Amino acid sequence: MHKTLDIVLLPEEAANEEFIAQRIYGDLGLKNSDVLKIRVLKRSIDARSRRQVKVSLRVEAFVNEDVIPQRITNPTYKNVANAKPVIIIGAGPAGLFAALRFLELGFKPIVIERGKNVKDRRRDLAAINRMQTVNPESNYCFGEGGAGTYSDGKLYTRSNKRGNIQKVLESFVFHGADENILVEAHPHIGTNKLPKIITDMRECIIAHGGEVHFNTKLIGLEKQGDTLKKTIVQQGDTSPVSIDTEALILATGHSARDVFELLHTSGILIEAKPFALGVRAEHPQTLIDSIQYHCDLRGDYLPPASYSLVEQINDRGVYSFCMCPGGIIAPCATNPGEVVTNGWSPSKRNNPFANSGIVVEVRLEDMKDFEKHGPLMAMKFQQSVEQLACTLGGGSQVVPAQRMVDFVNGKVSSTLPDTSYQPGIISTDLREVFPAFIHQSLQGAFKAFGKKMNGYYTNDAVLHAPESRTSSPVRIPRDNERLHHPQITNLYPCAEGAGYAGGIVSAAMDGIRVADAIALTL
Repeated sequence: MHKTLDIVLLPEEAANEEFIAQRIYGDLGLKNSDVLKIRVLKRSIDARSRRQVKVSLRVEAFVNEDVIPQRITNPTYKNVANAKPVIIIGAGPAGLFAALRFLELGFKPIVIERGKNVKDRRRDLAAINRMQTVNPESNYCFGEGGAGTYSDGKLYTRSNKRGNIQKVLESFVFHGADENILVEAHPHIGTNKLPKIITDMRECIIAHGGEVHFNTKLIGLEKQGDTLKKTIVQQGDTSPVSIDTEALILATGHSARDVFELLHTSGILIEAKPFALGVRAEHPQTLIDSIQYHCDLRGDYLPPASYSLVEQINDRGVYSFCMCPGGIIAPCATNPGEVVTNGWSPSKRNNPFANSGIVVEVRLEDMKDFEKHGPLMAMKFQQSVEQLACTLGGGSQVVPAQRMVDFVNGKVSSTLPDTSYQPGIISTDLREVFPAFIHQSLQGAFKAFGKKMNGYYTNDAVLHAPESRTSSPVRIPRDNERLHHPQITNLYPCAEGAGYAGGIVSAAMDGIRVADAIALTL
């Protein structure tokens, strides 16, 4: 007999395989002589009840029969050394998954990445944290694996209509991720484990005849009519190189401002796009645990708690973004003279703080003072906030900060609590950082969040400003079906930097989707 069951258990019960087996014996009315084998398919935490947190499991039970092998489809990669080439700009999740898909389809991916490989990139992350030195080509946003490599590795997405989520997760497992990501309702890999997986993907691409070029930057595009003829790149200080181009995937991420400017000056259509702007709020993880799990201490059988919040304030959305339990706030500027915050967590999520972006929707009509920049108006507005925050912080990577209740009450904090943000924080009236519609919306939201999560609204929480790279401030338009640019038929805008994805999995799916579209054309 083979059955699938949904069972709800206490956390300590769900951690005990013997107890799970006893529960299934009882639910199925099995005899002691029956041989039971179990496989967990899905695991999620239900903390909605204030009385007791539960764990929901979906399990397969095999009674008196062998376990049916799980249907994990491993990719079949071809040797593409002599195949038709496709150029991919950007080695983030979209670029890497597009390249891996081309290996399956029989095309040769040539990946161009402005930053460094994951190992060498670490030195530049250490420099920005310890010495506050920003390398414009290698930082938390630029480099192998993209922003997601050093931003927790969250794999949860609601974008199930955009592609095959399971294929993306299975590909991560094939390249070294823990199989638990196939089971957990909100899977994540962890910033400490992602680099090895990303390295395996790159080595796989090269081993099958593809190419990956680091420290190599897109500096020009040569087009003829509606066709891109050459892609011009430069490695370090060497002379520029022109590459004959049959198809080009542009997967450069949400922070490649120079690419947006290159497209604009080249007469290639781009559009200003709304985004979101706010702060990164940090609480003690024990406080978030006690709120979410309704307990004094979390215990050993539950993971560090997370949260998701949304509110309408003055007819404007305010919401949590990229919540990192047991995490660290990181300096994510891509140029000197600006400060940007984001968050990440190790795989165990065992740091003492919980952080999350709390951001306000920014509409195009909010940026009238920047209309002279045309399609770059939202990008210039975003940049102006980051530069102002840098000035208020003293011109380095020190960020303006304020206790939460003080911020709402318009009071400069006389002291600041400990923080995970390594370059340091300085007490500031954050109303100086943001336009009125941002800080007023945030002030209202924090009060409302405190009513939803009793204890969330507290001066034990510190706000770091700004959280500004929530999504791309520019959209690169494309045909809805063939996915190429409306003006240039062999230019394929892709994923988060083009405005079509919002996270690791959705970006990976978009990379696969674009690769499939190119294969049909070529």
